[in-house]
Amino acid sequence: MPINNRIAHFHDEMTAWRRDLHEHPELGFEERRTSELVAAKLAEWGIEVHRGLAGTGVVGSLKLGTSNRAIGIRADMDALPMSEANGFDHRSKIDGKMHACGHDGHTTILLGAAKYLSETRNFDGTVHFIFQPAEEGGGGGRVMVEEGLFDKFPVDAVYGLHNDTTLPVGEISVVAGPVQAASDVFHIHLTGRGGHAAKPHFSIDPVLVGSHIVVALQSIAARRVNPLDSAVISTTQFHAGTANNIIPHSARLDGTVRTLLPEVRDEVQRLLTRIAETTAAAFDAEARVEYHRNYPVTTNHAAETERAALAAARVLGADKVIRERQPSMGGEDFAFMLEARPGCYIKLGQAGADKGRVPVHHPNYDFNDDILPIGASLWAALVEQELPRG
Repeated sequence: MPINNRIAHFHDEMTAWRRDLHEHPELGFEERRTSELVAAKLAEWGIEVHRGLAGTGVVGSLKLGTSNRAIGIRADMDALPMSEANGFDHRSKIDGKMHACGHDGHTTILLGAAKYLSETRNFDGTVHFIFQPAEEGGGGGRVMVEEGLFDKFPVDAVYGLHNDTTLPVGEISVVAGPVQAASDVFHIHLTGRGGHAAKPHFSIDPVLVGSHIVVALQSIAARRVNPLDSAVISTTQFHAGTANNIIPHSARLDGTVRTLLPEVRDEVQRLLTRIAETTAAAFDAEARVEYHRNYPVTTNHAAETERAALAAARVLGADKVIRERQPSMGGEDFAFMLEARPGCYIKLGQAGADKGRVPVHHPNYDFNDDILPIGASLWAALVEQELPRG
C-alpha cells in the first residue's frame, strides 16, 4: 500500500483544513474552535463523537465488524504562545499565538485518516481517533488518561505521530525504546536585600547571586553526569528589578531539565536544588527551589514499534523506515499514554527542497502540506493491518 490514491484525491481538501487551523491557533485547554471543527467533521462522516475529556479533547470512535480488538491514534491540537513572522496568506490571524510545532498538521492527518476509514470501512474492530489538547506544557495527555481515556475507550495499543524537520519528505523514524526525554521545570526564588545601585555594599544583590547560579548549574551536566548519559539544564528566564538604579530585593530563575534515565533525573534534581541553595547562602542570600516533574520519558514498546514499522514500510518502502536513531531531548506528553498502554510514537519527515526545513518553535515555521497524504496513508495502513477483515 503506497500513498493511498483515495487519500491523495482529497489532498487539496486536507490542505484547506490544515491552513484554516493554522490561521486560527488556540493555546492549551482553549482549543474550542479547533475541537468544534474536529467534532463536526467526524460527525459528518458518521463517526461517533465524544467530547469533554481534558475539557476540549475529542474522541471519535468507529466500530466495524465483530472483532473485539481496538487501537487508538492520537493527534495534538494546541498552538504556542508566540508571534508568527511568516507572510503567507494562511499565517496566524491571532497575535501572540502560532501553530509553530505542526499540531495543525497532526490534527489534519488524523482527520484525513478518519475520513478515508469511514468511507472504505475496510477493517474489523474499533478505531478511537484521539484529538488531545494542551501538549505544549499543559500535560493534556496526562489529563485525558487521568480522566479515564482508556477506561472509556479501551485499546490494545495506541499510536502517535509528529512531523520532523530534520528528516526528508518520504522518510520516517520508527524506533523502539526511549525516543523523547523526560521534561521537568524549575523555579528558583532568590531573596537578597535591595538598595541603591550606587551603594551595592549595603545590599545583597540577587542578580549577582542568580548569575552565579546560572553558571554553576552547567557543572551538573559537565561534571556530575556520566558523559555517556544525557542531561540538559537550561535556564531560560531571569526576572529581576524595576529600574536601572535600584538593586532589587528579589529575583527568579526559571528553566527546564531534560533527562533519559530515572537515576539521572533524580540526581539532577538533587544537585540543582543543592547548588542553588548553597550558592545563594555563600552570598548571604536565600534560594527557594520549586521543581516540577512534567513529562516522563517517551518510551516506545518493542512489539508495537515493529507493527508500526511494518505499516510504514508498506506506505514508504522499507528502505525509508529508520529503525535506529538517538533520542530527542524534547519532551512529549504522549508519554503518559504510552505508560498506560503499549504503543509507538513515530517521526514523519517533512523537509522538502524548498519548504519544511525551518525548525519547530521558530516564528517562520510552517507545516509541510506535502506530507498530509503520507501521514493519513500511514494511519490507514496501520488500521487495516492491525484490524484486518476476515
